Amino acid sequence: MIHTNTLKAAVLTGAAVFASGAWAEPPTLSFPVNCTLGESCFLQQFVDRDPGAGARDFACGPLSYDTHQGTDIRLPDLEAMGAGVMVTAAAPGLVRGMRDGVPDVGRTGMPEGQDCGNGVAITHEDGWETQYCHLRMGSILVATGDRVEVGTPLGLIGLSGNTEFPHLHMTLRHNGAVVDPFDPSDTAQCGLGHDALWADPIPLQMGGFLSAGFSDSIPEFDAIKAGTADATTLIARAAPALVIWGSLFGGQAGDEVGLWITAPDGSLFHSQTVTLDRTQAQLFRASGRRAPAGGWPRGIYSGEITLTRDGETIDRIETQVTLN
Repeated sequence: MIHTNTLKAAVLTGAAVFASGAWAEPPTLSFPVNCTLGESCFLQQFVDRDPGAGARDFACGPLSYDTHQGTDIRLPDLEAMGAGVMVTAAAPGLVRGMRDGVPDVGRTGMPEGQDCGNGVAITHEDGWETQYCHLRMGSILVATGDRVEVGTPLGLIGLSGNTEFPHLHMTLRHNGAVVDPFDPSDTAQCGLGHDALWADPIPLQMGGFLSAGFSDSIPEFDAIKAGTADATTLIARAAPALVIWGSLFGGQAGDEVGLWITAPDGSLFHSQTVTLDRTQAQLFRASGRRAPAGGWPRGIYSGEITLTRDGETIDRIETQVTLN
């Protein structure tokens, strides 16, 4: 599977501007997950900047939900979680507290009062704190009272606590108040373009593909989220259909998802464009054809899926399957 996307690098250096005007100097934050944004991990949701019942992210977009207090860095599926992705300290400090032992079953089996699941809280200078949630049970590598530096391993991304997908939820606070690291100005506002608190530019992808694959029928969403829906080979005489599918995050109403299948001889075998009718945090789309009389021609079938927003292709993913 080949994943190419259009990433916009935010200007994330320089002194932060605060609406309060009296805050202590904030920490400079290192990206807290050992992954490659846009390829092996994705920025799913941001701090809610809407003061009312609605939700909007720091860029006035829909990648948040009401009262969301952190930055969500997600993995594409449970298979990726199982491989192990390390969470690291974003800034030097002292471990104020930690919790382990919460099962990786998401919100359906979450113990009462443990929304964060397995997590670590780190205090920094001048009243600043970072909190890291939804870590994998049994993976926590630090203890209360430990001194950590930038990049100190804390634990693995998991599915513990109040979550529907494997991700790190990181919250930044100053004297107990939530601060958005992408724009630390007044949290009731958005789109002001203030300098963020990250040490290095963060590639911003406001929606795109998590994964893609082929199957012989429209897959169940649970199989896609588990990472088991993509077939590398199919039996040509037995496959009732050939379906290409793509899993997305941050889909917006009006986005167009284009799906193409190319036959082994290089000819266009199938294509369809689907317009999203509503905004969704995560979704998938699939398209394909039933088997022809006599079965499928053997060979390698190639697929491409694109995500277009306001006339601009913002993400593209490719995949292949062999029919034997």
